[in-house]
Amino acid sequence: MNARTLLLAACALSLAACETTTVYAPAGPDGRTSGFWDQPIEHDRFRVSYRGGDGAPPAQVEDYALLHAAEVTLANGDEWFLVIDRFGMAAPRSGASLSFGIGGGGFGRGGGVGYGLGSSVPIGGGDQLTSTLEIKTGKGASPQGAYNARDVQGSISARLPPPPPPR
Repeated sequence: MNARTLLLAACALSLAACETTTVYAPAGPDGRTSGFWDQPIEHDRFRVSYRGGDGAPPAQVEDYALLHAAEVTLANGDEWFLVIDRFGMAAPRSGASLSFGIGGGGFGRGGGVGYGLGSSVPIGGGDQLTSTLEIKTGKGASPQGAYNARDVQGSISARLPPPPPPR
């Protein structure tokens, strides 16, 4: 394999490693892309999740899960939500790695000698974090520790990066 082929392969792997970005949007149907989703449990209880892209900061993943909880609360006609349970998960990095290897061998009359050396360098981001919240929603007087959905939505939405330009 010549140097040009190796360089092209390294560039292709680098581009593949960048495929999982962190944006605030619904999760893709493939289950690997970043984004949010929710699941109703009862009329006033939901499980909401947000999966970040490779290497997304934990605070960003938590914020996006809270933002989606606020949106689910408001869409349900409620004003506040209380986090009943919360858990996170880290999936191993889904990016690519670039491997290098050297090998050789010698063969003589009835005998042989071999040697080898190899190494792998990760070129993707970090782990893919998921934050899941089980929430109870309501309106009127809120219980202690409840989030005001409009306040959460306004605060976190103001920190969202602008959407990427259309391709």
